Amino acid sequence: MFSKQIGVDLGTVNVLVWTKGKGIVLFEPSIVALSTHDNRIVALGREAQAMLGRTPDSIAVLAPLRDGVIADYVVTELMLHYFISGIVGRVRLFKPEIMISVPIGVTTVEKRAVHDAAIQAGAKVAHLIPEPLAGALGAGMPIDTPSGNFIVNMGGGTSEAAVIAMNDIVVGGAVRVGGNKINEAIATHIRRKYNLMVGDRTAEEIKLQIGAALPLEEELTMEVRGRDVVAGLPRIVTLSSTEVAEAITEPLNTIVSAVKGVLEKTPPELAADIIDRGVVMTGGGSLLRSFDRYLTQELGVPCYVADEAIACVALGCGRAFEEYEVLKRTLPEL
Repeated sequence: MFSKQIGVDLGTVNVLVWTKGKGIVLFEPSIVALSTHDNRIVALGREAQAMLGRTPDSIAVLAPLRDGVIADYVVTELMLHYFISGIVGRVRLFKPEIMISVPIGVTTVEKRAVHDAAIQAGAKVAHLIPEPLAGALGAGMPIDTPSGNFIVNMGGGTSEAAVIAMNDIVVGGAVRVGGNKINEAIATHIRRKYNLMVGDRTAEEIKLQIGAALPLEEELTMEVRGRDVVAGLPRIVTLSSTEVAEAITEPLNTIVSAVKGVLEKTPPELAADIIDRGVVMTGGGSLLRSFDRYLTQELGVPCYVADEAIACVALGCGRAFEEYEVLKRTLPEL
């Protein structure tokens, strides 16, 4: 009764935290900078992100989650503990109750790792909720009806598609391709075409500034700085949005194939609902320019980006507390 309710979107790229009465109170990159001498946290979130590729040997900058699951348990626990302490305070009478998102298709061991990390970080109880279900709740979709609701959630490490009805996932699928793989495709293209090495942060900036799923009517360009592979010296090249659209075709096609695979397994009655209602897109990946048009072309079904697409999963974790009595029969048990 007195414990604080906290919703956590534990993403590969970002951690978002929701609290009751306040909404989203934390939005930080899931990156930790540790001292290599004593494993002490040097920086977290944006501060640690700014250190990427720029640190001496005494500091290691780590992303403890990979492809939507915990790759480094100890660092994830430290990160969660730090964020939770910042929200509920270090001295607490009652431990918080946490609703934490996990990708669909993860193993029981991977679910257990997320659950245990939340408990070790100071939670009294940790509930797990599949990301598409949380995303649908956060986007305000009517998932408590017998009608089919189709959601595509695109994060940094995974992209998931699911058909939801009666508060549960009827059919779903996930592929471990997301924003990070798109960044890799951009960096690979620049290296092959221009013999220029760029870092992950530069690839991310290119995606945000001129990235697009389809060629744009008004082409965008950007100066890109990197290291010449042959000469080993700094160099600048100019990149266009059309080039980027071509470079990221492969990861986008992988995501589309996974979405099509879910549609093919959807019961006919629910498929008919999806034609009428369309597809709702959530997650940071859905904000890529013209991705909604690209998905509409490929699926033949109208696709829409949800309001507050990045925050939908965290908001859904919060709403899951309100709907907990209805949802508890569908949430994964450990």
